[in-house]
Amino acid sequence: MINRRVFLSATALMAGSLASGHYSSVMAADNTAGAQEGSALHAGGEFSFDQLIEKMKKRASQAYAPNAPKLPQKVAELDYDRHRAIRYRPDHALWKDTASNYQLQAFHPGWLYKEPIELFEIADGKIRPLTFTSADFEYRDPLNPDDFKDLELPGIAGFRLHNPVNTPEYFDELLVFLGASYFRALGKGNVYGLSARGLAVDTAIAGPEEFPRFTRFYLERPADGSAEMRLYAELESERVTGAYQFTVKPGANTIMEVDAHVFLRDDIERLGIAPLTSMFLFGENDSRGFDDYRPEVHDNDGLLILRRNGQRLWRPLRNPNALSLSFFSEDNPSGFGLLQRDRAFDNYQDTEAKYQRRPSLWIEPVNDWGQGHVMLAEIPAEKEIYDNVVAFWVPENGLKAGSEHRFAYRMIWGGEPEPGTELARIVRTGTGHGGAAASDPDPKLRKFVVEFEGDALSQLGAEAPLTPRMTIQNGSVTHQHLQRLESGSWRIVLDVEREDTSTAVEFILALQLDGADVTETWMYQWSGKQ
Repeated sequence: MINRRVFLSATALMAGSLASGHYSSVMAADNTAGAQEGSALHAGGEFSFDQLIEKMKKRASQAYAPNAPKLPQKVAELDYDRHRAIRYRPDHALWKDTASNYQLQAFHPGWLYKEPIELFEIADGKIRPLTFTSADFEYRDPLNPDDFKDLELPGIAGFRLHNPVNTPEYFDELLVFLGASYFRALGKGNVYGLSARGLAVDTAIAGPEEFPRFTRFYLERPADGSAEMRLYAELESERVTGAYQFTVKPGANTIMEVDAHVFLRDDIERLGIAPLTSMFLFGENDSRGFDDYRPEVHDNDGLLILRRNGQRLWRPLRNPNALSLSFFSEDNPSGFGLLQRDRAFDNYQDTEAKYQRRPSLWIEPVNDWGQGHVMLAEIPAEKEIYDNVVAFWVPENGLKAGSEHRFAYRMIWGGEPEPGTELARIVRTGTGHGGAAASDPDPKLRKFVVEFEGDALSQLGAEAPLTPRMTIQNGSVTHQHLQRLESGSWRIVLDVEREDTSTAVEFILALQLDGADVTETWMYQWSGKQ
């Protein structure tokens, strides 16, 4: 699991505040790192994405030789407390004194970030390296600023982009790249929650997971007043290389257009495309064992999959008692994402974490992704500092050494990024002990309550001939009741008896009218913890 508090602390404390945002001492230098490639991608040369793709394709044919710049000893030895005392100087932000809608601030290397990345600016089509020195940072207590005086940094840990996404008067934080291939973005009014990655390699298999890194970024200097920005990245690890293009468009939902070209050095058992990483500690469907005043604690409450035929699968997230993997086979899906549908403060009661403002993230393929499956991994967690939910696309074929892949997709970060639908949405999943409320709990039974809400449903009278379409594996329904609520939503209550207690119960449920689905399809797994 990823310690999300480490990420949040580093993001907030190195550069100011999670909720915040010209070029002065961020200086150009005669850095020859790009020239060492023997290609046109070098300082002073012209940039093209096609050349970057060819460079990373060629790199994949060569043995992996990590060459991250070496940190000065005083930087490499920074621990958590000393590293968090370093903050970027906002008045040194790149593009600050221009008419650009973007500003860039850097994160100091050290502590967990011992492999610095390199940063280049593309201006008038030419590549120009960006270097950073100790003058760009504040070294606060317990550090002695004199210990870092006149220090040239060989690279940075990562960077963040600021944009007036919430109000024209202030440059709020919009997007962060920090650590391996991790990044996260915000829509209007959001606070940080889930993360994305460039690529996942062998996640949740018997062997160790491999973590590719973004090693070098090329940022197009934003045109004055332009609403969007484009940047490029090199990705590399022992068995894979990649060339990435990101086009960022801030707004109520911030959109990132991604064009990823991936090259395999060696066979990979499980290649994760558009990986999402989130946290689910407990919620209305899975709350036992937590003595907490807050009703729910999670960044996202469900996985949504949109099939090519228009069917929508909703899988509420859980915090299981053992590693749980779910696989949803698809042919060229229309989209998938981890969503935070519950936006009511009363359901969280956390004035600091603000879980009701955490972004959802929707992935929308642009080119043909072919056969494969969406994989959901849920990992047991006892604290909210851990990201214990992972979801990504796994292509079915072509994971052999020498293969190359292109995945173009759209990432939509924000409060309401999911595509519209005439189907009624699933707005609540509740669980509890089975049997009648006034009687003693029956240990063999579990109660499940699912609520559906939508305009078409609300117009139906209580006697409408709605019927459930339901499949249950390893369980049987001992009682069910479908009713219309005063709000116009519909609720189905199920008492279910588990058959084999060593195996999870799998649910598939939708409501139908005249033989056709009028709701999303609810998919759930009861593993016995709830």
